[in-house]
Amino acid sequence: MDWLHVVVLSLIQGISEFLPVSSSAHLILPSQLFGWPDQGLAFDVAVHVGTLLAVLMAFRKDVISILGGWFAHVFKRRPSEEARIGWAVIAATLPAGILGFLADDLISTYARSGLVIATTTIVFGLLLWWADVKGIRKLVMSQMTLKNAVLIGFAQALALIPGTSRSGITITAALLLGYTRQTAARFSFLMSIPLILAAGLFKGIELAETGADAHWLPILGGVVLSFLSALACIKLFLAALDRIGMLPFVIYRMILGVFLFLFLA
Repeated sequence: MDWLHVVVLSLIQGISEFLPVSSSAHLILPSQLFGWPDQGLAFDVAVHVGTLLAVLMAFRKDVISILGGWFAHVFKRRPSEEARIGWAVIAATLPAGILGFLADDLISTYARSGLVIATTTIVFGLLLWWADVKGIRKLVMSQMTLKNAVLIGFAQALALIPGTSRSGITITAALLLGYTRQTAARFSFLMSIPLILAAGLFKGIELAETGADAHWLPILGGVVLSFLSALACIKLFLAALDRIGMLPFVIYRMILGVFLFLFLA
């Protein structure tokens, strides 16, 4: 990989991983438009590490308190709000993890076409707009129940279809369930931690098994750039969310979806 590829792909991954705009829709653009070669498994691992570090850094206080509360509940039978949120994150993660394991080959074979990605980019963008307009936006994180977490988790499983957007569909589900924008986004980001970790470990094991050569300088660049861009994205998104709502992202998804239909579908 040359450095132009490293910079562009790292920034795309770092920014689109957490915005409700679909990282898969963006990651196909450079190869389809410019004929860039596949970035390789080692680089995929690198950008997953970068985005994981970013969300851990952004939510380090939440993660520490949730883990502390969860372990206290498991080993000392000490219930707390932090423990309940920890269980909610686990419950929300299971549907996507299980379905991803069972349907990976099916999705890889039938759901990665430009037509599918263009369609899901538009359809789930409109659903995000509907949820933002119609949601009552009153419930906060302390009111997250296991039932609602599981429902959000099943919505997250839809993100296995490229173009859906993992953050977009989980925020959509949380808004439809009545949660505030901030709670919907923050819970979506917390949910991403185990999934990004699992994806990074899976790709890391695959990389070790294939014994592919790693070019360490571009890999390090991928980690650093995806980390910095993802961290900035998370902070700016949360800071602006209540002011701008979801409409700018919906409009962007409509434009992107039309573009994908015209040039890639």
